[in-house]
Amino acid sequence: MSAHAPMTPLAITARTATTACGRGAWALRDAIAARRSGLRLNDFSATPLATWIGRVDALEDLPLPADLSPWECRNNRLAWLALQQDGMLERVQTLRERYGAHRVAIVIGTSTSSIGATEEAYTRLDADQQFPLDLRRPIVHTVHSLGDFLQAASGLRGPCVTLATACSSSAKVFAQAARLIQAGIVDAALVGGVDTLCGSVLFGFRSLGLVSADPCRPFDMARNGLSLGEAGGFALLERDGDGPWLLGYGESSDAHHMSSPHPEGLGARLAMQAALDRAGLSPNAVDYINLHGTATPKNDEIEAGAIAALFPATTSASSTKAYTGHTLGAAGIVESVIALETIASGLVPGSLNCEQPDPACGPQLQRENAHRGVRVAMNNSFGFGGNNCSLVFGAERGP
Repeated sequence: MSAHAPMTPLAITARTATTACGRGAWALRDAIAARRSGLRLNDFSATPLATWIGRVDALEDLPLPADLSPWECRNNRLAWLALQQDGMLERVQTLRERYGAHRVAIVIGTSTSSIGATEEAYTRLDADQQFPLDLRRPIVHTVHSLGDFLQAASGLRGPCVTLATACSSSAKVFAQAARLIQAGIVDAALVGGVDTLCGSVLFGFRSLGLVSADPCRPFDMARNGLSLGEAGGFALLERDGDGPWLLGYGESSDAHHMSSPHPEGLGARLAMQAALDRAGLSPNAVDYINLHGTATPKNDEIEAGAIAALFPATTSASSTKAYTGHTLGAAGIVESVIALETIASGLVPGSLNCEQPDPACGPQLQRENAHRGVRVAMNNSFGFGGNNCSLVFGAERGP
């Protein structure tokens, strides 16, 4: 008997992601098909760190509309840009009319939210050591800046929840939204995540010795660190629809170390098994796994070991972070969109820049793109502090 009872599947009726590869899910899909990375030499800030980044173009030239100006900041600009792709904003409005504004939740993930605006404010303190007038807007200096902005931008008035669990943030939104819908609190949910580049992220990760000077190389023998990126993405969850479907979710906490995973991958395995249990599936039912795969030495080794211990050799698995960079609090939604696109198109991404696979990796690791039928896909998102989340998506409502 499984530890987690199967959940009632939820339809994912819309999805979108804006990354360094371009605006909208189609741009991400095309970049993967062409094996074209969105990474570039770091040109962020006046004193850029020597690394490669996944930067979204033109955010500096895209201010928020006048009626949304109280939330003006780089992170909310990216949220607004992402919300306008793939017809997402129109679908949100349709959802609001169908269920009522108070019956649709917003569940959003972010790691740093609008901290870039706070950094700027401290560099521009006035003579009295106060924030400059244009940045005396308290909401943009809180972790809930993004969620509050999305309420204003969407007109949704249901529960508005911000999840900040580092790199698992916008994967966990699916789990939280599923619980809200299952409990009858809402009928549908707008889920997603947005994180933008900022000094705290770039130099913070550098201080941990985790940033590579070269484009990241997930699961490669020569990998030596991650490439940071920024992104925004969203999905709509409903009780019914055309699908694809959220079949299961699994969450765990390592309680091992603030920035290192459990050495035996215990938390990762618990999250994956819980997701499979809720989906009512065995490991051999999964066709593709989008790995967390950050290209840091230990993280990749431990995740690869957990995959090899749980899944058969026939399962395909890859990391897509060499395309987008590690988008932190937005990684969960971006890589969920990739998993969903894999189900829709049959294009299974290979791990870019993996020229010499680490022998620690099992046969599941896929280096080159492939085309095959994908009925079930998993996405892994593992964050600092051992905050783990695995999601199972399916082309059909049930096994």
